[in-house]
Amino acid sequence: MLPLVSVLLEMVSRRVWVAAAAATALMVMARLSSFADGEKAVPCYYIFGDSLADSGNNNMLQTVAKVDYSPYGVDFPRGPTGRFTNGRNIVDFFAEYLGFECPIPPFATATDVDTLTGVNYASGSAGILQQTGAQLVNLLAKITGAAAASRHLGQCLYTLGAGNNDFLNNYFRPEFYPTSRTYTVKRFTALLANRYAQQLQVWARPSPILLPPQF
Repeated sequence: MLPLVSVLLEMVSRRVWVAAAAATALMVMARLSSFADGEKAVPCYYIFGDSLADSGNNNMLQTVAKVDYSPYGVDFPRGPTGRFTNGRNIVDFFAEYLGFECPIPPFATATDVDTLTGVNYASGSAGILQQTGAQLVNLLAKITGAAAASRHLGQCLYTLGAGNNDFLNNYFRPEFYPTSRTYTVKRFTALLANRYAQQLQVWARPSPILLPPQF
């Protein structure tokens, strides 16, 4: 695919996502605004996603998908943080409205204590792949015991968002991947949706925050 077409598709994809994400954020913030006075709506908040939610995990990875340099982070006093934005991202605002005093820390720098209240596992350039959370459960089990860890995680809120990079850095990169020769756009979208649905079953609970799929 021509580079210009890829750029245009990326722009359209991101604009559609931003509009959907903004609508979702407004609804969530309206429901949670009563908790912004210091009382947390939930005891813990865990985040899974890509660059739209990454808060610094890629800083510690060997990847070209890094933003630890200007002009990223220009709105932060200390400059770049690893967020793919000029300031806070959408999950930072979610955390604030949930009543958390500080943004949820990235897994790369999170401590054992942080693990009890929330960790951000999002990583720029991530796609719809099998997520692993075994280390989280194992660590909680060591701290609180297996039964207590299960109860604790059952009270938490989760944000999950993915799909954008499966197109931008896979389907629309035929020089690296065969997917565009194997699937039509419709079939590939269905494949991602089915895979994503299977993964979400692991996290099934009454009220997760799901970022709009970035298809």
